[in-house]
Amino acid sequence: MKKTLTLTILIFFSWSMTSLSAQSADEIVKKMIDAQGGKQVYESIKDMTVKGTLEIIQQGLEAEITIYKKEPDKRREDIEVMGMLITSAYDGTMAWGTNQQTMAVEEFTGEQLVNAKREAMPVIAPLYPEKFGITHSLKGKETIEGKEYWVLERDYPDDFKIMMFLDTETYLPYKTVATIVDAMGTEHEVEQFQSDYKTVNGLVMAHSMSQVVDGAEAVALTVTEVTFNTGLDDSMFVMEK
Repeated sequence: MKKTLTLTILIFFSWSMTSLSAQSADEIVKKMIDAQGGKQVYESIKDMTVKGTLEIIQQGLEAEITIYKKEPDKRREDIEVMGMLITSAYDGTMAWGTNQQTMAVEEFTGEQLVNAKREAMPVIAPLYPEKFGITHSLKGKETIEGKEYWVLERDYPDDFKIMMFLDTETYLPYKTVATIVDAMGTEHEVEQFQSDYKTVNGLVMAHSMSQVVDGAEAVALTVTEVTFNTGLDDSMFVMEK
């Protein structure tokens, strides 16, 4: 299943793979989780709010973005651009958001619902992949600009997959890659590069992300604030009337 292209933070790809290591995919995933703070930190997260500035490069626009995540299965994303608020959300059952053509708030169905459900997966899902229908396979290593990266494929139960490139020294993600489909049914290759890692409440996370679509830089995100366990109310994820 391929993800529909929207004005949001996508995540995701890859080419030539080199020799496999004796390390297994499970071992690589564990080291990645440990590098990002570890099991105890992952399990301590009840909710999180990420705020940032978004540069939509191809349209010459700047926006403010806020992403809310509440465990185990709620997510909301608000983008404020040109005086408009564009929302997409999943309340644990229903997906809804702003129709970017009519600016009306409506329920999302079909692939939009599938995508929203995946994006709202629990933070702890990588800790218990079997429980959530996730599988990982190690594809080997790839050298990019003289530096080696592990190449790990993550497959979701809805048949969506991403390629993750992990620094072989730090085990932190350098980029993720996937094939997505826009509203016209055209496929695109999307790379997301992650950098400027900082520790917030024990969680090591990228504060700078850039997205390249079909070889052209499309979106750049700078994270300005991250907060955890503030008691987000369930009502903020419910479809607005």
